[in-house]
Formats: sequence, C-alpha cells, structure tokens
Amino acid sequence: MKRRVILLTLTVLFASATVCLAQSPHMGTWKLNEAKSKIPAGATKNQTVVYEAAGDSIKVTVDGVDGAGNPIHSEWTGKFDGKFYALTGDPTSDTRSYRKINSRTLALTGKQGTKITVSGRIVVSANGRSRTVTNTVTDAKGKRTVIRAVYDKQ
Repeated sequence: MKRRVILLTLTVLFASATVCLAQSPHMGTWKLNEAKSKIPAGATKNQTVVYEAAGDSIKVTVDGVDGAGNPIHSEWTGKFDGKFYALTGDPTSDTRSYRKINSRTLALTGKQGTKITVSGRIVVSANGRSRTVTNTVTDAKGKRTVIRAVYDKQ
C-alpha cells in the first residue's frame, strides 16, 4: 500500500511538472523572421530555437549560422532559475542562465569562464505567436554588438 501511494505521488508530481513546462509560452519551436530582425552583418543568426521539456528541466537547442555562414548547433539544459548551467556548441559562452521575469519574459546571461559575454531579454508576444530576443554580445576584444531577433512560433 505504501509503495503504491509513493508511486502515485511521484507520477502526479512528474505529470504536473510536465504540464507546467508545456504551458509556458516559451516552449516550442521558433523560426527566425529575418525581415523583422535587426542583426548586424557578421553576427550569428540563430535560425531555429527549440524549447522542450527534459524531465524537470528545459532543453534549449539552437541551430543557425555564424558570421561567416558556417552552421552552428548549441544545446543547453537547465531551469529558468537564474543559475548557470553548461552550454555546448556556443563559441561565445560555456554556461548560460535564464531567469524568469514574468510568464512571457526571460532574462538570459552567458559566460565564458567567469566573464559575462552575452546578456539579454526574451519576450513572447501576448498572443504567443512571436518572440523577440534582444542580446548584447561582447567579443574577446570588448566590442559590444546588439542583436534584435524576432522569431515566429512554428
């Protein structure tokens, strides 16, 4: 009997976490709308971004091209709790944090070692059909570039 109650409780908790993540307006596949974006020449273009549940965490997968047109692919798995989690495939950052500001807005920070290299904000529109990502990227020489990318939900 005790085992059944524990198993049922764990099942309900896992299902609740999955439902909460699925209801987040950030979840899903987002495609870059270049016509609405302001991306400086030579900057990275994240063409497709996917947010999906990964257990009790979120996995963010990014595919795009770097400033020279070469394909890029990065992955991050963590929580929207402001803590830094490992990031793979991004030449500018090896860790990233997402912090929930409200139900439609996230703050993000990327670090290379201990140095902040990316900071920005992600805002999903009220109708949930688009999102705007505004990032400030600092290169190794200290030059800052502001990128404003608009994505459409797929």
